[in-house]
Amino acid sequence: MSVSISEGPAIVAGYEYKLQLEAESPIFPEGCSLTAHVRGRVSDNNVIATLTTANGGLARISDTVVEITIPPAATASLPPGSIVMDVVRTDLEPDRHLNFTLEIPVVRPVTRGL
Repeated sequence: MSVSISEGPAIVAGYEYKLQLEAESPIFPEGCSLTAHVRGRVSDNNVIATLTTANGGLARISDTVVEITIPPAATASLPPGSIVMDVVRTDLEPDRHLNFTLEIPVVRPVTRGL
């Protein structure tokens, strides 16, 4: 497994965030269940949002692509800086960590409170 760093869009606090991730191998098979915790730092106990395939926060697009959606209610209270998250397959026994962690920048918008 190789590791690469890619730049993507920042989360704009108070607005929906979407990002599609593409893996090198088919780690998102049809029917898989996925869960991700969004936290301010890896060491934080507080979970900002729980994203799953069941709640629409994680959507399997293909065997190699998943789409992350963080709703505005979850991004509204985020301070400028960054958040972290990873993804776990929960349809396997035991659950399987997919061996990647995302750090996504958070910015405060000029247009807010609409």
